[in-house]
Amino acid sequence: MEKKATALDVLRQPTFRALWLATLVSNLGGLIQAVAAAWMMTSLSDSRSLVALVQASTTLPIMLFSLPSGALADSFDRRKIMLAALTWMLLLSLLLSVFAYYQLLTPWLLLGFTFLIGSGQALFNPSWQSSMGDIVPKEDIPAAVTLNSMGFNMMRSVGPAIGGLIVTFAGVAVAFLANTFSYIAIIFALLRWDKPKVAKLLPREAFGPAITSGLRYVALSPVLLRVMFRAFIFGLGAVSILALLPVVARAQLAGSALSYGILLGCFGLGAIGGATLSAQLRARYQNERIVRGAFIAMALGIVALSLSRSTVLSGLILLPCGAAWVLALSIFNVTVQLSTPRWVVGRALAIYQVAAFGGMAGGAWLWGAIAESGGLTEAMICAAIPLFIGAAVGHKFPLENFGTLDLNPLNKFVAPSLKLDLTPRSGPIMVMVDYEIAQDDVPTFLSLMVERRRIRIRDGARRWVLMRDLENPEIWTESYHVPTWVEYLRHHERRVTSDAGVTERLLALHKGTNPPHVHRMIERQTVPRDNDVSLKLIPDVH
Repeated sequence: MEKKATALDVLRQPTFRALWLATLVSNLGGLIQAVAAAWMMTSLSDSRSLVALVQASTTLPIMLFSLPSGALADSFDRRKIMLAALTWMLLLSLLLSVFAYYQLLTPWLLLGFTFLIGSGQALFNPSWQSSMGDIVPKEDIPAAVTLNSMGFNMMRSVGPAIGGLIVTFAGVAVAFLANTFSYIAIIFALLRWDKPKVAKLLPREAFGPAITSGLRYVALSPVLLRVMFRAFIFGLGAVSILALLPVVARAQLAGSALSYGILLGCFGLGAIGGATLSAQLRARYQNERIVRGAFIAMALGIVALSLSRSTVLSGLILLPCGAAWVLALSIFNVTVQLSTPRWVVGRALAIYQVAAFGGMAGGAWLWGAIAESGGLTEAMICAAIPLFIGAAVGHKFPLENFGTLDLNPLNKFVAPSLKLDLTPRSGPIMVMVDYEIAQDDVPTFLSLMVERRRIRIRDGARRWVLMRDLENPEIWTESYHVPTWVEYLRHHERRVTSDAGVTERLLALHKGTNPPHVHRMIERQTVPRDNDVSLKLIPDVH
């Protein structure tokens, strides 16, 4: 009997295995620090809002800086970006441990440190997640993402408890120092990674336009928009557990730092179970059904936790909550990776993180404020409401299953032979495509042009219009602009195989004996002194 593939099979690849094991150590240190920071805030202040803001200060920089980090990940060497981010976090963690040792921390100084460390994480995450396609084959990306989630939650099942023990018996300074040393393994693994070099035919996209093109791509991709919205709603409600669990452990259950660590460990143990079952659940159910179940399970778990007064019962409640957490977030992550071409995957993942962690940051602040003014139980019950709404939204806007789009580069465009001497920055460029369409085919043609417009603008076109010849109504002209000649080439480089069907159907409607005629023109209203295009024709070479 043939053995079924599992997520663990991807560990047979040496590079992924080395990096994954190193991330286990780094995640363990991060969780130890998270426990220490949250618990120290309960010692520095009685304010429940400030306790919840520890979680918010970690997630807020991910919301603020992920998109620029994603643009960097798509434009520069991702390994170098990750090394820079890890070095930054190592130095900050070392400084935090020094401040804690000499008892120099105040509530706002502690929040400042966690914010800066979160900023390093915001720089690291898009490069790390988009590197999955560089480390493993495309078909192994779901397994790699799931295993990353499993690894993090393996550490979550023991890290908080270890953190609680360290805080209880050695103090928060030692816990912060443990996190400092945890970065060394992943830095060493990245230095040893022989990253494949990808030849780029076009110059690097400028930073500002790169951010704009990433936003435009997501805004014009219905699949991604659904993921972003659901991730925001999930993060908004589900973060209440992580944000308010220190208060639950201390005020509601009368526990210690160790109790808090054990409760977080139960959450992580449940997440490991969710990651283990992920492949089997995806094989039996559609993604939307799994995600909808995760929303409902998390909502019910939050309500039950708000009513529990037993540490043991609370730990049991946190098990399905952890499973729901990893199932929803891993499906969101993989959907983004497999619904986005490689040229923009870092930015798409960054925008996904902005949505998810933006919801978490807002939720951590909101539920902390409600707990401060209205009570802990009331805050957690309110936090369950967005999750029930998110489950209901899935009936109207369901998530798609993986692999429904072929996002490999189309690679059918051949750059034309020009008669003017252009530089890459020459422009603006205007493109016009002439079609000859029979009257009976006009409704079908217009329907296809709606999709054509979305694809063109998504890939960088501007001022797209469709025109009809008044003297010959069968002639239709598609027109659009791009800023420069290199952006025109980049526009075609971004075309993917799944878009080819629209082109093929348009060609089938075209009546002409020759293919639709393409006009490529450079706009010139006046001739500038420092003209970037020669007015002389390039002589034919025979």
